[in-house]
Amino acid sequence: MNTENLLLSLSVMGKGMLGIFIVTGVIILSVLALNKLTSKKKDTKKDNDSNNSNDSNE
Repeated sequence: MNTENLLLSLSVMGKGMLGIFIVTGVIILSVLALNKLTSKKKDTKKDNDSNNSNDSNE
């Protein structure tokens, strides 16, 4: 087995795996950004009512 070819193939494999992780990270960040930009705001009155009812139970 030629060790020079082995080291070359490991280098190519490492670059490919790094590319996969970078693309996966970009996709995750894109999805998070789109969710944040396009999400509807929650009704704060419901949140406040549920918090007040929890306080009165204590």
